[in-house]
Amino acid sequence: MKKFLVIGNPIGHSLSPQLHSHWIKENNINAIYEKKKLEENQLKDLIFSVKKKEISGVNVTIPFKKSIIPYLDVLTYEAEKTQSVNTIYLNNEKIMGHNTDVEGFENSIKDIKFDINNKEVLILGAGGVVPSIIYSLMKMKVSNITLSNRTREKAEDLKKLFPELTVIDWGKIVNFDMIINSTSIGLNKEDRIDLDFSKIGKNKLFYDVIYNPIETDFLNNGKKLGNKTENGKKMFIYQALASFKIWHGIQPEVNNDIIELLNK
Repeated sequence: MKKFLVIGNPIGHSLSPQLHSHWIKENNINAIYEKKKLEENQLKDLIFSVKKKEISGVNVTIPFKKSIIPYLDVLTYEAEKTQSVNTIYLNNEKIMGHNTDVEGFENSIKDIKFDINNKEVLILGAGGVVPSIIYSLMKMKVSNITLSNRTREKAEDLKKLFPELTVIDWGKIVNFDMIINSTSIGLNKEDRIDLDFSKIGKNKLFYDVIYNPIETDFLNNGKKLGNKTENGKKMFIYQALASFKIWHGIQPEVNNDIIELLNK
């Protein structure tokens, strides 16, 4: 029986095991998928387990998407461009690091039929998934990306990867067609983003990469102000689908059963 993992710290909120286990069962695959909380000093041993074929594949979440890279043999183009890895597998005895978050975000935008071409985007946060989102937005030809992070230095670091970025101080709100919350503010239901969106107008898209809980305070605020809202569930599903396809060679189905499964 093959073994797959999602690793992170924290990891309790992850719904990856429910999703992958559903697809594994649906496709009669002899495998298990579990979640595991790790510390930074355990990453080397994890990769050794993949090399020894004790583990067949790993999904990587916060805070290890960048720190896992030194232990890998080869990065795919997307992982290299974003310096972010969320999917690990063995190929010709080489440990491969890939980034399916790029594909996941892009497909989530296509799914809701939001025309992002030539639009202005404001991103809140500079964490693990942000390079993937920036790269995906650039592929979709947005006109401008502005980034705001509570620690400005982290936002400035991203300019080394993406010189086209505009960085502003936390708390400043510029004009946007789409705003993305990529911070961890909202993982706890009592979390509040202390920002004033009252002057930005209506019919913008408020997008939160958080998918559990379903509606964060950020999305609730956006909805009250007359804007469209979308949580990170579809991005989560589509990035998982891409990982599943790499590992098993099967494209699983995305349907209402999947949405319901994650809503439970």
